[in-house]
Amino acid sequence: MADTAPGAFADDDPVTFEVVKNSLYSMAAEMRVVLSKTAYSPILKSAGDFSCGIFDMRGDMVAQGPDLPMHLGSMPLAVKAVIRAWEEIAPGDVFIHNDPYFGGSHLPDVNVVTPAFADGGRLLGFVCLRAHWPDVGGGAPGSYGVETEIFAEGLRLPPVRLYRRGEPVREVEDIIFANVRTPEEGRGNLRAQVGANRRAAARLEGLARRHGADRLLRIMRGVMDRSEAMMRRALAALPDGEGSFEDFCDGDGILEPGETEDSPFAIRLRVRKSGDTLAVDFAGTDPVVRGPMNSPLAVTASGVYTAVKTVADSDAAIPPNSGCWRPISVNAEPGTVVNATFPAPVVYANHEIAHRVCDMVFMAMSGFAPDNVMACSQGTSAILAMGGIDPRDGARYVNYEVVKGGFGARPGKDGINAIAASVANTANTPVEVVEMSFPLRVDRYELIPDSGGAGEYRGGLAARRVWKVLGHVAEATVCCERSKSPPFGLFGGGAGAPARVYLIEADGARRDLNSKEHFLAPEGSEIWYEVPGSGGFGPPSKRDPAKVRADVRDGYVSAESARRDYGVEV
Repeated sequence: MADTAPGAFADDDPVTFEVVKNSLYSMAAEMRVVLSKTAYSPILKSAGDFSCGIFDMRGDMVAQGPDLPMHLGSMPLAVKAVIRAWEEIAPGDVFIHNDPYFGGSHLPDVNVVTPAFADGGRLLGFVCLRAHWPDVGGGAPGSYGVETEIFAEGLRLPPVRLYRRGEPVREVEDIIFANVRTPEEGRGNLRAQVGANRRAAARLEGLARRHGADRLLRIMRGVMDRSEAMMRRALAALPDGEGSFEDFCDGDGILEPGETEDSPFAIRLRVRKSGDTLAVDFAGTDPVVRGPMNSPLAVTASGVYTAVKTVADSDAAIPPNSGCWRPISVNAEPGTVVNATFPAPVVYANHEIAHRVCDMVFMAMSGFAPDNVMACSQGTSAILAMGGIDPRDGARYVNYEVVKGGFGARPGKDGINAIAASVANTANTPVEVVEMSFPLRVDRYELIPDSGGAGEYRGGLAARRVWKVLGHVAEATVCCERSKSPPFGLFGGGAGAPARVYLIEADGARRDLNSKEHFLAPEGSEIWYEVPGSGGFGPPSKRDPAKVRADVRDGYVSAESARRDYGVEV
């Protein structure tokens, strides 16, 4: 096979190698199905905000499910944190942690790690399921407060044993759920994670019985080596070159005395591709900020890995695992917003900085790989977290939603409307699920005309979503980016529309919200969320007039925009 690393098969034939490799990836995909069918929270069972992986004895990722790219760089560190913390690991053990400074991403992303053993007690490796819990305590529902230290962001768990030889460690569960606003929902989510891990661990143990432990472990190493070789070939096929880009974020959510809006901060990066390696350096990036927009280096690296794999492997032929990332280096000075140091708050940065870095790498690589890059997508996860007392039953609730915007235009293709982009891979939470689960009504969910950047290939459109608060006062937090720096276009393409968030109270009074703000939403008020669109690709003058007219008929582009941006009368 042409894409096989030297020595990848060792003593194993290619057919067995492929069967085992595909089995490993199927295990990770099966974990996803189990969790989706058994989790309690809409953010998990409907939106799919979680990732599943199979890891070797050292904690390196061998296979990942069809999950969230933003978890690519940090999930191996989560497993390695368990290995470092516990010398004694036995069959039936399960571990849990969420500490961003021990391989986590942010506190709501809870890692459940389970070892797998061959007959006779030999350790084969680990399975890990990282799931976003709607709440892990802290100062605000959803654990999305605008805090200045990680201590205030919620319950922070180092790697601790959750099950000992198959039996739950009750004290650990009691501590966890004494700190969570919706403990029964949390217990259901945790049981779903444990169950999904058990399924994957049993599958891995079955592979060892079928093929032998030595052979399985050898193939697991070979799977990563093969991905490394494929990535090196893909990078070598690109022209050598360098590129840099500087961008600014809206702010960190902290208003200093006398300020009425956030102060922006800057991220700077340089990409250098040489032969079969690629290096990204963040020299000159601003230091950590007071608010929770500080990214652990592993989260920043996930944004880099996502962009580089997209550019180098546009056909998605390279299996994603730790071997893929060996030819890619990421350097950032500790104490900056892309390499946060304890105890900086991080909850927003997990997605917002990963999005930003991914789009910036595309821009930096556009000078030497123009046919493999895309214009800027929405550039944010556009979070709304809400909580309060449900008047229907008197119980606490927490609703956590990720609102989708535009997917950037690409060479030869328009962008995509209202879909997860770049480092994200979550689904929209259906309106019906929101209204059945929470004391809220979704009054609008619609595309925003003219929100996609003009270009030879038009950017994907943004979405507008409106929630009405029913029968209670809700405590809410919004977190988004690209309200001040619209998603950029490439090669003459126009920028997409920026984000806008505002509150309309029952009497009709409107209050514009900052891109990151914690606030009260009174009964009868509406939260209006207009997420960003995405950039166009190529000059608008080159767009086929028939496509412009079709966009006007579909409601994507207004007649005025057709005339102004494309010179087409409709």
